[in-house]
Amino acid sequence: MSGKVESNKKNKTNKAWITEHVNDAYVQRARAEGWRSRAAFKLTEIDDKDRLLKPGMTVVDLGSAPGSWSQVAARRVAPGGRLIALDLLPMDALHGVHFIQGDFREDAVLQELAAALEGRQVDLVLSDMAPNMSGIAVVDQARVMHLAELTLEFCTLHLKPGGDMLVKVFQGDGFMELRRALQQQFKTLQMRKPLASRNRSAEIYLLARGKRG
Repeated sequence: MSGKVESNKKNKTNKAWITEHVNDAYVQRARAEGWRSRAAFKLTEIDDKDRLLKPGMTVVDLGSAPGSWSQVAARRVAPGGRLIALDLLPMDALHGVHFIQGDFREDAVLQELAAALEGRQVDLVLSDMAPNMSGIAVVDQARVMHLAELTLEFCTLHLKPGGDMLVKVFQGDGFMELRRALQQQFKTLQMRKPLASRNRSAEIYLLARGKRG
């Protein structure tokens, strides 16, 4: 009986999410304007405010699928820019984007990403990565922070001095430690919560600017 009750609750939750998603103004706007997801408006808002993306830049987009951040970034670094996107999930091709499918946690994938840079240092690292959520808060928080730490490690190796990093995190265990690590490696650190982030979402974006030499 308890299994049936649990199943009914899950079905109701799924239906509520679908209804909210379909009626979401950002979802409707994304479809109308040709963006792959509502997440495009998160990066657009942050970039309009902070001027991260400029023509000619080399940008890495981690956790890129379905590709809305890559869409925004590729347009804003043209002409002359280079954008390398990576995700565990497949992503349909985008003009001006070199896509790598693989797990960012695996050394072989990191080596492929480094090779795609062809010796260039990166101007900006974007990370909208999130793990598959288990529903267990402690586990999910640990996975989110691990991805953020790996992103910082990647920046240590490949981000040029003066370069910037924008990474999604959830506030919770490990958050303050990550903030301190970013403050050591970058000149400034700010938090961003774009309007397109759902209010109930715990996500927040850390914007680290001016990597120390």
